[in-house]
Amino acid sequence: MSFGKNFSRLVLALAIASTSFALPRQADQSAKQDTKTAAQETKDAAKHTGRAVKTTTKKTGHRVKKTTQSAGHHVKKTTKSATHKVASKTRQGAQKVEGKTQTNQ
Repeated sequence: MSFGKNFSRLVLALAIASTSFALPRQADQSAKQDTKTAAQETKDAAKHTGRAVKTTTKKTGHRVKKTTQSAGHHVKKTTKSATHKVASKTRQGAQKVEGKTQTNQ
């Protein structure tokens, strides 16, 4: 056999052998990278969820505070109005009683 034929067979055998060893490493590296990417995406999603919960909680708290204050002002206003009406009616009733007792005497 000539050197050229042996050399080309040797190169071909070496090429086949090297690709068979390189494929598992490449697949292994790809799996590691996929795992790292998935972990980073999960971490980012958790951060975004945390921020969304924080923002929503803050907004809800402000709305509850505003609604509570509004309801408190409404109760105060209504109570004040009712108190004035009751006081007015009490005065009117007292005047009627005084007028009847003064005319009877």
